[in-house]
Amino acid sequence: MPDPRSDRFVRSHLKTRHLVLLVELGRHGSIMHAAQAANLTQPAASKLLGELEHALGVQLFERLPRGVAPTWYGQVLIRRAGAALAEMDAAHQEVMELLSGLRGRVDVGTVLTPSTSLVPEAVNLLKSRHARVHVSITVDTSKILVQRLRAGELDLVVGRILDTGAASELYFEPVTDEPHSLIVRAGHPLAERTDLTLDELARQGWILPPNGSILRDRLTALFLARGLEPPAETVETLALPVIAHLLTGSDMVVALPLELAQPYLQTGLLTVLPFDLNIRMDMYGIITRRHHQLSPGAESMLATMREVAALRYPPSQAI
Repeated sequence: MPDPRSDRFVRSHLKTRHLVLLVELGRHGSIMHAAQAANLTQPAASKLLGELEHALGVQLFERLPRGVAPTWYGQVLIRRAGAALAEMDAAHQEVMELLSGLRGRVDVGTVLTPSTSLVPEAVNLLKSRHARVHVSITVDTSKILVQRLRAGELDLVVGRILDTGAASELYFEPVTDEPHSLIVRAGHPLAERTDLTLDELARQGWILPPNGSILRDRLTALFLARGLEPPAETVETLALPVIAHLLTGSDMVVALPLELAQPYLQTGLLTVLPFDLNIRMDMYGIITRRHHQLSPGAESMLATMREVAALRYPPSQAI
């Protein structure tokens, strides 16, 4: 049974300074440094933390010889406190924008492929209808973007839900998947080969996404399943212009969706190797938080994203 003290405390006594302290403790791992960041004295910070733990009836932080570390309960509170503070900042921002005659702000996160197609098309359409909506776009991996979405730092994400434990907090609208091809520079020594083997490819230099990305994991699994060591000569990046420059100036190889590489393929700078990786990514989609009311600007962005996605990827082509 939940302790009724915690409900009374949360509703009647929990203040912004408690939330700020939680976030700073998670960030610094030190009561002294967290107190400084929250403009509190160290005794005041210790007292606030003690109040929280007493009211909730659980230990939020483990006291270590040098600092503190959040327990499982503490991690939950830190995440929720961060989201609550982000909501308060967003509310203030909305009020200021309305007072100044603007139409709001929306923060969008996206994985690489839709960042070159779906997202910019949706933003252009949104701006043609609501020129004063300010749009911020972050390109990163799904894991990081979803973490920021759950923390309230992003309004919506075009990506994948990789953490099944977070699925209950999120709403996912599928868009499409991403068959990948091997891309190299025009004139690459392997470009005319029709008998390529994975063993030969493993000895090439590769451009790879960062560790923890689903493509990186699947490429590694592909090599290991064939008894091969993953490529030793690698460069990690998600930046498409950097990828294109690396390819055109070397014999490196990269796995990309054709949709992403199409502009470079059409100009003849890059070409596709005649080798089927047989790798398909999990479907990506539009991700929002459940039971969360979007701002008017974010609602407009979401509606526009759905509209563009339906045109680019009709249901018959989305699987």
